[in-house]
Amino acid sequence: MNQNTGKTVLILGANSDVAKQCIRQYLEKGFSVLAASRDISSLEKFVEDNKLDSSKVRILYFDAVDFNSHQTFYDQLPVKPHIAVYAAGFLVDNEKALRDFKGTQQMMQVNYMGAVSILNIIAMDHNNAHLERIIGLSSLSGVRGRKSNFVYGSTKAAFTQYLAGLRQELASRKIAVNALVIGYIRTKINEGLQLNESLIMEPDYVARHIVNAGNSFTIVPNFKWKIIYTILKILPESLVAKLP
Repeated sequence: MNQNTGKTVLILGANSDVAKQCIRQYLEKGFSVLAASRDISSLEKFVEDNKLDSSKVRILYFDAVDFNSHQTFYDQLPVKPHIAVYAAGFLVDNEKALRDFKGTQQMMQVNYMGAVSILNIIAMDHNNAHLERIIGLSSLSGVRGRKSNFVYGSTKAAFTQYLAGLRQELASRKIAVNALVIGYIRTKINEGLQLNESLIMEPDYVARHIVNAGNSFTIVPNFKWKIIYTILKILPESLVAKLP
């Protein structure tokens, strides 16, 4: 039987496939969930279709790139969170990003600028004495610059570095910060891409690593991706340049 922890998690970008599984799993652990997204109707349908306890889920409108609205959004939360998860993300093909700055700008705004904007507000609220953890969803694409996806990867690299510094900033307040460095996931953002099937993770598998995040800063779900992550970190630049 699930126990009521009395704790609340705020999930930003809650309409992603991984975030939806986080909603379900946090509820199973006894959390109340503030699910924030631009697509409220999709979240309502998810809660209804999965017969989740609607009394424990509050669905809120949140636009990651409407920076001017973030302070008001946070101030008007019905309860301040114990855990905040930034799961919003946007991806365009690298070739398109190189030729159309609008796509690049959208990735920068959703993947990095929006995250910094709202997480700074959450982190700097010293009145929220029960904030205990901030989790950001980053990517293996941000570990090293590779010619196939370096524009998207640069936004994730920036986000990871921000989270690393935020972890140091919040250490004295005993607030944990985690970066989920994630590989391929079977989600709508990756639909149509030619990916190695053996490396694709399911959203509920990734969600388990988020919901059960421990003390480590970098969390890389799946042992295959841990190996790839380690290789990417140590590979000489001359060999990285030969990667797709």
